[in-house]
Amino acid sequence: MAVMSANAEELTLPDGRTAVFHDTGEADADAARGVLVWHSGTPHTGRIPGAVATPAAERGLRVVSVARPGYGGSTRLVGRSVADAARDVVAVLDHLGIERFATAGSSGGGPHALALAALAGGRATAVATFAAVAPYKADDPDWFAGMADPSALRAATEGLSARAAYEETAEFDESVFTAADWAALGGDWGELGADAQAAAEWGSAGAVDDDCAFVFDWGADIRTITARVLVVQGEDDRMIPAGHATRILKLLPDATSWWFAEDGHVSALRAFPHALDWLIEHGA
Repeated sequence: MAVMSANAEELTLPDGRTAVFHDTGEADADAARGVLVWHSGTPHTGRIPGAVATPAAERGLRVVSVARPGYGGSTRLVGRSVADAARDVVAVLDHLGIERFATAGSSGGGPHALALAALAGGRATAVATFAAVAPYKADDPDWFAGMADPSALRAATEGLSARAAYEETAEFDESVFTAADWAALGGDWGELGADAQAAAEWGSAGAVDDDCAFVFDWGADIRTITARVLVVQGEDDRMIPAGHATRILKLLPDATSWWFAEDGHVSALRAFPHALDWLIEHGA
């Protein structure tokens, strides 16, 4: 059953876990544009930032966001894969009676948008990622190249316990953000940074599990995606460098890519309204 709260709804999943989701409501009947499933990065609360909700509403899009296990009140699922979290999203969409949708994700949300599209097949009309993490291969040492601080993800490659131990003394390295990133966080995308900080209310388990999910088998083969895919990347990204976009594009050779030479990790999201137009053009 679903239970309403002041800021979110809760769905009890078949295995007894709780999935917390946020929903801006019915799509604009006149615009008839459909639904966008949004995936925030690592960490997050599941809430929908205004910089996502407002341009979506202007285009008649309904937005749904599901807090991944361990975040925002969603029950933790130890050892979860990227696909496990995507399956929770499918359950919420089924509960809401949503059949077709576009999906988008930034940073750590990017893999989950891609996995959702892979699992949902023809239900996903189009996908957009922003500074998304690429699938990891142990024999690819350059996967970490260009990261200002790869220590959390390197710890994750050693397993859940190692990543959790790292978290106990972890400190945020401000050098991962460029001047353009800080400007974006001081402007339209400020809510994204505030949301990442608010995630601490639920502890660090969600971030630990996200990182481990990224560097182990995703549980979904993104090469099976049938929807159109847009990959957006800032070439000056110091958190998830441009090489990750290149890796995704090698797996999805028919995808469209937008590259922004002066943008970093967050500032690449300035293209979000234009990406919404692209998603609408390709079926949203």
